[in-house]
Amino acid sequence: MQLGDLGTYVAIPRVTALRLAPDGSWLAAVVQTLGGEPPKFLSSIWRIDTTAGGDAVRLTRSAEGETSPEFLSDGSLLFASKRADPEAGKKNGEASNDKPALWLLPAAGGEARRVAAPGGGVTGLAAATGASAFVYAAAVFPGAADSEQDAARRKARSDAGVSAILHEPGARLRYWDHDLGPEAVRLLLAGSAESAAEPRDLTPDAGRALDEQEFEVAPDGTAVVTGWRVTEDTWFRNEVVVIDAGTGQRRTLLGEPGLDFERPRISPDGQLVLAIRSEHDSYDRPGDATLVVTGLGADGAGARDLLAGFDRRPAEAAWAPDASSVYFTADENGRRPIFLVGLAGGTATAVTSDDAAYDNLCVAPDGSCLYALRSGINAPPTPVRIPLGPKACQAQSLSSPGGEIDLPGTVTEVATTVADGTRIRGWLVLPEGASADAPAPLLLWVHGGPVASWNSWSWRWNPWLMAARGYAVLLPDPALSTGYGQHMIARGWDHWGGNPYTDVMAITDAVLERPDIDGERTAMMGGSYGGYMANWIAGHTDRFRAIVSHAGLWALDQMFGTTDGPPFWRRHFGDPRSQPERYLASSPHLHADKIVTPMLIIHGDKDYRVPVGEALRLWWDLVFQSVDARFLYFPDENHWVLKPGDVQVWYETVLAFLAEHVLGEEWQRPGLV
Repeated sequence: MQLGDLGTYVAIPRVTALRLAPDGSWLAAVVQTLGGEPPKFLSSIWRIDTTAGGDAVRLTRSAEGETSPEFLSDGSLLFASKRADPEAGKKNGEASNDKPALWLLPAAGGEARRVAAPGGGVTGLAAATGASAFVYAAAVFPGAADSEQDAARRKARSDAGVSAILHEPGARLRYWDHDLGPEAVRLLLAGSAESAAEPRDLTPDAGRALDEQEFEVAPDGTAVVTGWRVTEDTWFRNEVVVIDAGTGQRRTLLGEPGLDFERPRISPDGQLVLAIRSEHDSYDRPGDATLVVTGLGADGAGARDLLAGFDRRPAEAAWAPDASSVYFTADENGRRPIFLVGLAGGTATAVTSDDAAYDNLCVAPDGSCLYALRSGINAPPTPVRIPLGPKACQAQSLSSPGGEIDLPGTVTEVATTVADGTRIRGWLVLPEGASADAPAPLLLWVHGGPVASWNSWSWRWNPWLMAARGYAVLLPDPALSTGYGQHMIARGWDHWGGNPYTDVMAITDAVLERPDIDGERTAMMGGSYGGYMANWIAGHTDRFRAIVSHAGLWALDQMFGTTDGPPFWRRHFGDPRSQPERYLASSPHLHADKIVTPMLIIHGDKDYRVPVGEALRLWWDLVFQSVDARFLYFPDENHWVLKPGDVQVWYETVLAFLAEHVLGEEWQRPGLV
């Protein structure tokens, strides 16, 4: 399958999540495909055999899609979907078709049936591995004691035409692209699929504590462990609490001021709880992260650090079946390997050693292998089987709905050493035919985050679509990137436009020395923090022929007061009134008068992380200075721009802008904008 055609590209099936059946014989995979009129991305659930050469078979099919597969102990499969129930009329309090209900696919096969339809929709699932109990999360109006009261409140607001939300101190107002409230998440316990429509509310007093939290059910169904948000000063921190399934009593398992505890995982024997512990960032230093473990019966004290001395940040973790060790992933030198650490202590060791990034870890019940999604800069996420043994093992590909993709070039690793002795590395994607006789124009693409890394495939920020048009694409990991230890993040902490900028320029200079790169035809682009760097570069050098800034930060004092989490950023940059130094040192808008490079600005109006005011202000600053600029605006898109049609327009516009300024071609306005 070729990547050159944008329509073909957006139609490639994408595997996004995995769950392993209790007997280990198959994986339930969430697969995103193109469908509907107008086209949209829909998720369905596929069955992927865990044996090499096994089949990948689609299990669900509806115009609304299916997500969040979760196995019950008997092998039946729960999932969430907005599909209509053909066997039941609309009941009072049930979800409308725009909210996902809970469905069950029997272990023996057959038609799925709806088992619960809360009015606010299902937002999460977790099941016991050794009992029939499971828990689902649903949005409920405050004060509602049951589904009837929730439905009455819902109807009253609708009848009155009210959409207002009243926020109180300590509340988060927005998250990425949606408003928080007036509904709030609660955890609802069902003893079986038959009782799911009349669940027990375990968290009637949760308020906003369960926003964006993960939870698990103990193997015997007697307890639920969940993330729990508590107010701290003007912001919050995340604890881990355990809730007794019989009494509903709740106690804090992991919690401490200045720390977040997230992504709890209960051991297979039900005795221990694992979580990621993250220090809060401060003005002086970035917070570190590690894995901690404690007993399920602990009283909130005595959590043990499993990764003392391991200078990498864990991303996700999974228990070994005998609960003697833990598998986890962490960014590492432009990759994301799987590591193993024992509960008895010792050094974490790598399980994988290839140029890949792993996630969605699923451990086989007998401990003989791991299943995961494997991707790389040059490979989309694919389900794999990883045999476990004393040495690093080779991943074996399983059947995948995505199929094979023919890449229009190659990727190689590049690096340079900067003034302070730090090695700066990245990936260089080279188009087919690039050589000293036919050097390729260079596109520098800076990643977002900023605490992140170019180490895996991205459907949204894909360098191969640029390579298909003849561009070499440089994907650097400058200061603030993960996978190189806390020192690398700290190097850029006090000045976003300092070491990160000079690192990017240094590795660009190194790549431009290659004979297969055309140093006279260069451009730069980035999104989010990469958009910040695009704006910063525009005000500090005229070396590029064109710059593309997607969702870029422009005026830091403005952005940090209108984003979805101002207190988070204030920890890092300080109060702009009493500590203006970092804002003055790092804000791109203060260098607007030096911009001469043609710029393409891109932003979605539903972007609450980097609000659209950043793009609007940048646009008018450029207009008033007569800079050659264009503004691609998406009224109903978020931080990333995700609708298939808009994704195509995004790439068409970027490619047309680059072709005009880098390749010297005549501007070709995309037909649909």
